[in-house]
Order: sequence, then C-alpha cells, then structure tokens
Amino acid sequence: MTLDPDQLGRSKADLAETLRNLRLEAGLTGDRLSVRCGISQSKISKIETGKLTPSLVDVERILRALGAPAALVHEVCALARTANTEWQDKRASWRRGIEKRQAELAALEADATELRYFLPAMITGLLATPEYIRASLGHSPGAKTLVMARKIERQSVLYDESKTFTFLLTEQAVTWALLPPQAMAVQIDRLSSLTHLPTVRIGVIPHGTRLTRGPMNTFTMYDDRLVTMESFTGRIVFRDPRDIQRHREIYSLFEQSALFDEEAREQLGKWSMLYRR
Repeated sequence: MTLDPDQLGRSKADLAETLRNLRLEAGLTGDRLSVRCGISQSKISKIETGKLTPSLVDVERILRALGAPAALVHEVCALARTANTEWQDKRASWRRGIEKRQAELAALEADATELRYFLPAMITGLLATPEYIRASLGHSPGAKTLVMARKIERQSVLYDESKTFTFLLTEQAVTWALLPPQAMAVQIDRLSSLTHLPTVRIGVIPHGTRLTRGPMNTFTMYDDRLVTMESFTGRIVFRDPRDIQRHREIYSLFEQSALFDEEAREQLGKWSMLYRR
C-alpha cells in the first residue's frame, strides 16, 4: 500500500485520518498501539481525532509499531512535516488588522523564556526607535498609530529578567538607511545602549566576515517550541523538532562569527559615526 500526500492534502486533518486508517488496517486497537509504540492511549486518541498534531518523532514511532514499510514511512513523514508547518499570509493579516499581529507576537514573547532573532536585513521592532518603527510601517495599509503604540509597548519585555534575548544583526541590517542620517545614528546608538541590559545580547556581523552560509532570511526562535521565518508576502511557522534543530544549528554558526559586548559596541559606534559625518 502507498499513499500520495498530494492526493490526501497536506493538512493536520489528513495526517490524523491517515494514521487512524493505518492502525485500523493493521487490526490494532488504540490500547494495543499505545503499548507497542510507548505513547499513551489518550495521546494517540487526540492525534487520530486531530486534536493534537504529532511531532515527526511521534509519527515515526507509530509507523514503526505498525510495521509500515520504508516507502510508506517516508510518505507519511513528509505529510507529518507539512502538518507541523504553517503559512501565515500577510494580506490575511492585514485584513484582520495589523495591530492584532502585535498581540500575537506579544503572546509568543510572553510564553517564551529564551528568544533568538536572526536579522540579516533590518532592525526588529523590539530594538527600534519610534522614528524607525514609523518608517518601517510605511508600506503597511491602514492607520499606523495604534500599531506603533503596540510595538513600543512590546519593548518592555526586554526588561523581564526571567527571559533572555539574543539578537544577531548583519551590517546591512544595522546600517540600512531607513531614516535620514542623524536619525539613523540615534537608532544605532540605541542598539549600543541595549547591549548593557542583563537580559539582552546583541551580536553584529560586519561585512567581510567569512561565513560558509548565506544570510537567506529573517527568523526568530521561541525556546525550542517553534521558529517563525519572514518573507515579503507572509511568514512560515515551523513546529517540527527537526526543523527547529536545523535553525538552531544555523543560528549557532552565525553566532560564533558575531561580535558581542565591547567589540559590538565599538563596531556600532563606528557605524553610528558614519551617519554623523
């Protein structure tokens, strides 16, 4: 028996139905499958009813317990990987109201204790001056005042001593001229001042730093629970542990090449002075 994930549709509901049908075809009850794969019967029930999206590891354990052939394991795991990935369309976010996105981000930040940001193109709102925030919203539809206020409110999370924040910024992200020269200098000075917060680490990667990976896209890691990746038209949310681990490895590569603390402040000072000439 083989399954085509494209025919099934790549959704959480499809994965739940697929796993349930495979168990039934194997002639196993939920209790017997629970014993075989070491996953509680209640969790298996939630997976099969779509109330809980299983991780890739859970799916592999279930398929091994069912004695699934390698080709089937590959196809169902591909479906599971897709079920653990979510696309959030930016236009849909705009229709709901861009201030609602700020509430969602605040909730993610409140739930996480270790947050990591890779910023290859621009400065994130948590580190931005009001002028920079206003300019960054220039392309967004609708009223900006409420969104600006929400972004500034979110910055208070940087002072929560139960959390740690690490920001990695390329030279392009720091020096991208979103504002007039003097305002850019103030923005860069703000980055330098934030390096003194006990909860915040800011690393900078100057041009010319030799790296074996290109800075392909912005992404944020919330503990080891999920990763969000930004694009012009929306964002992708990864929840599969293997995707999260891969992003952690990439993050560590960039982190090892970044300047921190006094070296970072010295480099930021040089970039700030370029805008003051």
